[in-house]
Amino acid sequence: MKLSGAEIAAAIGAEVLAEGEPSHPKRATIVSGDCGRGDLFFGLRGTRVDGGEFAPEAIEAGAWGVVATPEHAAGLDGAWVFATPDPLAALQALAREWRRGLGATVVGVTGSVGKTSVKDIARALLPGLVHANRENLNTEIGLPLTVLEAPEGTQTMVLEMAMRGSGQIAELASIAEPEIAVITNVGPVHVELLGSVEAIAAAKAEILAALPPDGTAIVPVAAGALEPHLAAAPSLLRFGPGGDVEAVESSVADGVTEALVETPNGRQLFHFPFSEPHNLDNALAALAVGVALGAPLAEMADRAANIGFSRFRGERLEMGDGIVLVNDCYNANPVSMRAALDHLASTGSGRRIAVLGEMAELGPGAPDYHREIGEHSCDLGISMLIGVGAPARDYAPDELVATPLEAAELLAAQLEPGDTVLVKGSRSAGLEAVAEALEELVNG
Repeated sequence: MKLSGAEIAAAIGAEVLAEGEPSHPKRATIVSGDCGRGDLFFGLRGTRVDGGEFAPEAIEAGAWGVVATPEHAAGLDGAWVFATPDPLAALQALAREWRRGLGATVVGVTGSVGKTSVKDIARALLPGLVHANRENLNTEIGLPLTVLEAPEGTQTMVLEMAMRGSGQIAELASIAEPEIAVITNVGPVHVELLGSVEAIAAAKAEILAALPPDGTAIVPVAAGALEPHLAAAPSLLRFGPGGDVEAVESSVADGVTEALVETPNGRQLFHFPFSEPHNLDNALAALAVGVALGAPLAEMADRAANIGFSRFRGERLEMGDGIVLVNDCYNANPVSMRAALDHLASTGSGRRIAVLGEMAELGPGAPDYHREIGEHSCDLGISMLIGVGAPARDYAPDELVATPLEAAELLAAQLEPGDTVLVKGSRSAGLEAVAEALEELVNG
């Protein structure tokens, strides 16, 4: 962040209580224990701890500056000290200032499922210097930290935006100020908090209001509950069968999807390093971003081999004897669970085994959603369904275990050469432990 102390104070509306080095901070951080020389520490108020209490510790660690509430900032010196009533609002304001100064085109990506994969694919396909979220830095705290990490010269920022309630996408969009908005889909995710799929669609659609008059919204052909909100978009690109960006031909071989993609800018053959049908949909959404930016199709095709996905999202682990474990345990909901099971049913030469944890935050209808997924697994001919945790009993699994470790032990005892195993559940189910324990049990 090449911003001086005075420029930062102006951007965040803070009072300067002490001045430090006449330079600029290297990065922003909210963790005092992670604070090093040259960092700008934001003391955010949490539900249990006020981060401002650790401002002295950050200065002692060599921080360039600290941002804290007046009661925690008072009396500090040895660095730039900024006092403000709301350090989180200050962090967000500074991110907005840096975003404007960079002059990069900003792409906001939201949706019930697929937003991380669309971000990952877009980051790989788009030309020039592209900056995107690390890990799950996609909230009201993580997104501004992501923006502040963007280096000078960034041409495109692809920013994943998470949501758990009404007004949150609008908050994130006010920081990022996107010119392009991608809504991957709308499904029963966080329905426990919002009450209905229609309410979820309205919350996702908040990003459309942030678009400038020449902005573009990218949405699926089958927009469902989102459709009534699309009139607010200045212009639309639809992806999927019959859309502006569609795969007119596709085939899968040896883990590679070959697709002939039709766009308003012409046709192009792509070779994508994945085999899942839902990732082809995600790739079409990412390609639509390229179309909106005017990126050459041939150049994006050349870059397709660089696509890689974030951890716990469809990771394939080879375990010997032809056994493959698909570690897709970052999150789960009825839409993504169906897609993962469909892919499981179409892969491998041996048995297909699903290890499923709870799909969280589905509200009163949760048992029905789980029951439908169990029935779908049965209809697909999945060889064995192992449920993990009490809520998983509604899948009507072949085996029900209490913990991920028990699931791993059960698998280790029953795996046969050529088996393909899907591990999937919401993060609260902790199913990443299944893969970790199984590798140790199988490979010693």
